[in-house]
Amino acid sequence: MRVELESRRPLRFTTGEPVRAASAVGPFGDGLLVAQDDGTVAAWVRPDEITPVRLLPPVEGLDAFSAAAGTKHLKPDLEAACPLEDGVLLLGSGSTPARMRAVVARPGREPVAADLTALYGAVAAALGVPAGELNLEGACRVGDRLRWFQRGNAHAGVASASVDLDLTSLVAVVEGRAATLDVGSARRYDLGADGLAVTDAVAVAPGVLVSAAAEDTPNAYDDGPVTGSALALLPADGAAPLVVTAPVPDKIEGLAVRAEWPGGARLIAVVDADDPEIPSTELTLRVEWDYLA
Repeated sequence: MRVELESRRPLRFTTGEPVRAASAVGPFGDGLLVAQDDGTVAAWVRPDEITPVRLLPPVEGLDAFSAAAGTKHLKPDLEAACPLEDGVLLLGSGSTPARMRAVVARPGREPVAADLTALYGAVAAALGVPAGELNLEGACRVGDRLRWFQRGNAHAGVASASVDLDLTSLVAVVEGRAATLDVGSARRYDLGADGLAVTDAVAVAPGVLVSAAAEDTPNAYDDGPVTGSALALLPADGAAPLVVTAPVPDKIEGLAVRAEWPGGARLIAVVDADDPEIPSTELTLRVEWDYLA
């Protein structure tokens, strides 16, 4: 697999403020919706402007959170985005009780949010992960299913893994039209000896393409130095064997497919600067797996 960086640009709202802590990205109307994991407001990235979209109400009167301000424990940590026919589903990481919410956002409509604490508990049980190590950072649509990825942590002995949920049923739960849904069995992934762990995922023709990073941190809450980043192609059927990996220059937090053709795709990736004063970065990547065909 070959990866080419076609372009890189900082993300700033049209008013000049930086798009902070980009964590997930998905198609939204005539553009892309970029979640800020340290805030309640997302960025709608359109051809001629970048505007805020409120996803959640303020928490204790705040819309942005940080360790420096002593408010990191309040952040919603929306880390995964899954495309819907008419919008996007955003999901919290589940790493603390404050991070167990989901949002359905559609252009021109008020977003709908729900506390999914019970579902996160069921997912943790299916994954065999203690509550304190749950860290669901990526999701993609595979047919009619949502494939939800647990980011592994080599230091804690937690493998990258995924579970499948019926996407229509999950949206119905978020929107209050259903009460429960089933969680599929866990699939575990070995991304190699470098400590790489899944940070996001998109479905492509030959399988599921995931971004992965190796981060030196003892748990799912604290950040640490990044020691490696890559893209990896996994089988679409969810089988564990890894197909192929390719290094990338940055720790990618979110992925979206911009275009796909036989043998490759153009992806939009977002990168968190880990500094609220520095804008997040949007990358355009050309990925080719043509020799796999």
